[in-house]
Amino acid sequence: MITYSARAVSAVLAGALAFGGGGAVFAQEPAAGAQTTKPGAATSAASGIFSDVKTGFWAEKHIYKLASQGIIVGNNGLFRPGDSVTQQEAVLMALRFMKIQDKVNSETMVALPEEFVVSNYFKNYVVLAFQQGLLDKTTEMAADNLKTPWGERKATREWIADMLVRSLGKNADAAAYATEPTGFADDAKVSANKRGVINLAVKLGLANGLDGNRFDPQGAVTRAQLATFFSRAEAQTTLEYDNTIKGTVSALADGKLTLYAGGSSSVYNLGANTAYFTSASETRINLSDIQPHTKVTVIGATYSPVYVEVTDPVQQVESLSGNFAMVAPGNKIWLKSATGFTEYTYDEATAFVDVNGDKIDPAALVADSTVTLQRETYTGAHKVVSVQVTSGIINKTASGTIQSVDLTGKSITFKNAAGKEETFKWEDGTSLFRTQSSVLLPADLKTGAAVKYTVQDNMIRSVEVTEGIERTVQGTLNEMTKSSVVYKKADGTREVKLLGTAPVIVIPNMAVPVIDDLIADPVGGDNIQLTLNSSDQVTKIEVLKRQIEQLDGAAVVDYNAKTQLLTVKDSSGKPYVFLLDDKTKLIYDGVSPVLSSVGARLTQNRKVNVKGIGERAISLEVVTKYEGTLTEVNANARHMVIKVSDGQSLTLSYPQAVDMFGVLNPTITDVPIGSPITAILSGSQDVVQVLKARMVTQLEAATVNSGTNKIGVKWSGGISEINTQAIPLTNEAGQAVKLTELVSGEFINVTFDGTTPLSVQFVKRTAGQVAAVDAAAGTLSVKDYAGAVQNFTASAGVKIIRDGTTTTALGNVTTADRVEVRKDANGALIINVLSQANRIFWRYETATSELLVKRANLNDNNYRFRVSPNAYIHQGDTTLSVQSLKENDNIVLYINNGIIVEIVKQ
Repeated sequence: MITYSARAVSAVLAGALAFGGGGAVFAQEPAAGAQTTKPGAATSAASGIFSDVKTGFWAEKHIYKLASQGIIVGNNGLFRPGDSVTQQEAVLMALRFMKIQDKVNSETMVALPEEFVVSNYFKNYVVLAFQQGLLDKTTEMAADNLKTPWGERKATREWIADMLVRSLGKNADAAAYATEPTGFADDAKVSANKRGVINLAVKLGLANGLDGNRFDPQGAVTRAQLATFFSRAEAQTTLEYDNTIKGTVSALADGKLTLYAGGSSSVYNLGANTAYFTSASETRINLSDIQPHTKVTVIGATYSPVYVEVTDPVQQVESLSGNFAMVAPGNKIWLKSATGFTEYTYDEATAFVDVNGDKIDPAALVADSTVTLQRETYTGAHKVVSVQVTSGIINKTASGTIQSVDLTGKSITFKNAAGKEETFKWEDGTSLFRTQSSVLLPADLKTGAAVKYTVQDNMIRSVEVTEGIERTVQGTLNEMTKSSVVYKKADGTREVKLLGTAPVIVIPNMAVPVIDDLIADPVGGDNIQLTLNSSDQVTKIEVLKRQIEQLDGAAVVDYNAKTQLLTVKDSSGKPYVFLLDDKTKLIYDGVSPVLSSVGARLTQNRKVNVKGIGERAISLEVVTKYEGTLTEVNANARHMVIKVSDGQSLTLSYPQAVDMFGVLNPTITDVPIGSPITAILSGSQDVVQVLKARMVTQLEAATVNSGTNKIGVKWSGGISEINTQAIPLTNEAGQAVKLTELVSGEFINVTFDGTTPLSVQFVKRTAGQVAAVDAAAGTLSVKDYAGAVQNFTASAGVKIIRDGTTTTALGNVTTADRVEVRKDANGALIINVLSQANRIFWRYETATSELLVKRANLNDNNYRFRVSPNAYIHQGDTTLSVQSLKENDNIVLYINNGIIVEIVKQ
C-alpha cells in the first residue's frame, strides 16, 4: 500500500477550477507549479459564453445552469461538451453537486490500495466519496475492476447512473427495481448490479434512452451528458446551491429584473450574456418571453445573473373589474360597489393605461368608466400592479400578428406589438383586407401572419398583411424519422424540426418523390431547404444538392463476400467500387434481406441500384423493377426508353403485358409519352413482364358503400369497384376524410398504378352565381349558395360546358350565369353552366320533394322536377321557403343534373 501526503500536493490542488474562463472543465489535474485556490471558492466560467457551446446546442441549458452554480467551470472559454469524462472527474462533480466538496481533509494522509490508481489531485476527493457512500468500496476495489487505472477510466452510462442515484441518497429506492428489466433493447448488456439504478434514474427523469430504444450501459459519458444528468437531478434534492434564488418577478424593465423572495425584493442587472430558459423545455427563450409576476429561478453572483429559468409561466395576479369612482389622496383609488365604494391602494410602480394600452395619468380616469385592476397574489399585500380602462371608443392603427379569425362572428384577434391580444369585429363592405396589391377575403387571413390594422369606432376598417407566415432554412440532412427532421446548419450546429401533415417532397429529376427517397447521413446527407409554417413545422423539404453517387441499373462486375467489396459498371461502362457494411440499406423485391442472402444474388451482369457516399454504399437494391417516365416508344425496333430518377435513360424491350386503368386490352402504344411508369422485370432481369402506367384519373362515384369501404366508379368500360379500406382518402387540401362524406354523383381523383388504386381525393364542387369574371386575367369568382364568394384561377386551363357544348374561352361565362365549378385531375377548371327554365308554379309535393309546374301544352311532359334539400329559393335578396310559393307564380329554375338547385321568384 502506498501513502500520500495531501500537504505535499496541496500546491497543485483545485486552483485550476477557480480561474473563471481559465479553469478546468469539471476537474482536471493542474500543471505543476500552477497558482492554486481553494476548490470551494471556484467561480463560474458562465459569465462569458462558452465558445464551443452554440445557441441551440441540445445540452446548452444544463451546461449554463451548472456553470452558473459553480458545479462545473470552463477552460479558456471552452467547455468541450463532446469530451469523455473520467471516473475521478465525475466523482468531484458529484461532490460539488452534493455540496460536500469542502469536507475533504487536505491535511491528512491518504491511503489507497496500490492497485487502485487515482491521480494525486483527485485522491482526497475519491476517499471522501467512499466515506460518504458515493462509491461502493466492494464494487470499485474488486479485482476485476482494477485491471486498468481506476481514475483515468472513462465513466460509463451505467456507472454514472449508479453514482447519480447514490448522490441523491436513493440507494434503497433503486434496490426495489433491481430485478425488473430496464425495457431497453440492449437490456442484456446491463450489469446485474446496475439494473436497479438505471430503472430508478429513468423513472425519475434523470436519464433517457438513445436511438433505437438503447441505453448503451457501457457507453462513455460525455461532459454535456454528465451536466445534463446532474442538472435534472437538482429537481430531486432540497439543497440550496450557490448563487441560486427562487422567487417571483415583481418588475421587469430597463434591463433589470426585480425578484420577490423570502419576504424581500432584490434587483438583478440583466446583461447580453444572460441566458433564459423554461423548466418545461430545453430550448433557450428570449427575455421578452418572460412576463412580470411569474415564478423564476435566478442564478448568478453579485446580482448579475447569467441564468434565468421560468419555473411557472402563470402570472401570479388576480383581476377585479368595476366602475371607477375617484382617485383619493394618499394614492387611493375608489370603485363603486353595491354598498358604496371599495378602496384600493396603488404606488408609483402601478401602471395606468387607457383602452389602447397607452400610459395615462391616474387623474385622467373618468368617473363611471369601466376599469380592470390587477393585483399580485404572492406578497400578501395584494398590491395593485395595473389599472386599465376597458370601456370607451377605440381609434388606432397598429401592427401585430393574427391570432385567430372568426368567420361566423366576423371578428379577428390580434396580438399587438406589446404582446397583448385584442379582438375587433369587421363589417362587410366597410372593411378592406389586402396583401401588397392583392385584395383578400377574411378566410384568406392566416394565423400567425404579420399585419398592420386600422380600427375606427371599435370596428376594423383595414387589415394589411405585411409578412407571410412561412419561412425557409437550409442545411444538411442528418437524420429522418416519421415525425421529425434533424439537419446540420452552416455553423455546424444541429437542429430538430417536427414534420407537418403530409410535407411536400421535392427532389430534382424525380417525378413523385416520397420521404424515403431522401438521403440522411451525418457526413454526406442531402443539402436541403425546409419550408416552415407558423408553428415551426416542416411543410416542404426540397433537395438542393446531393453529395452521393446514385447509379440506377448498374451492372455487377464482381462481388467479394469476404471483403464485401462490390464492383459495378454504369450504363456508359464506367466502373465503380463500393463497400457494403451493416449500415447499408438492402432491398430485394420490396423487402430488406440480410447481406449474406443478397450477396448470393450479386452475380455478374445482375442489375442493381446503388447509392453511395465516397466508397461506402448507403443503399443497394437488386433491380426487380424500374420506375421512371416513358420518353420513347419505337415500334420498328420494338423497344421503349424510360428516364429514371437520377436522369439516366434506359432502353428496354417491349413489355409482355401492359397494366393500365381505363383501357380494354391495353398495349404499349396506349401509354402516353411522358407518363410515369413502373416496369416489372422477370427473374433474369432481361424481360419486362408488366408495364404499369401510373396516372391520376377523375371519375364519377356511381355508388358509395361505407359498410364495405367500396366505391363504384363510372368509366367507358362500365362500372368498376374500388376498395378504399387500405388506401388514403383526402380532400383537395390534403386533409384526411371519411368515406361517409362522399355521396353518389360526386367526383373523385384516383391515383392508379396500373389498375391498382393508390389513393382517392374527393373533388370539391362549388355551385352558385358568377360574381365576377376577368377573361384577360383568367380569374373567376362565384358566390355560392351559402353566400360566400369563392375565387378561381384558370392558369391550368378551362373547359366550359353549356347545353352539351364544350368551349375553352373564359369569356363565354357571364355574371348572369349559374354554374358548378370543379377542377379536373390536372387542375384545369371545369365550369358546368346550369340549365335555366322559365316556368309557372303549380304545386310542391312534400312526400317526393318534387316541384310541379304548369305544362306549356298537352305534349309537355317535362313538368316534374326534384328539388335539392339545399336549394336556394329567393326573391331578390329575400330567402323564401318552397311552401311560400303560390300557384301561378312566375319562377326561374336553375337545374343541375336534373335537380333544382335554385328557384328565383319573379
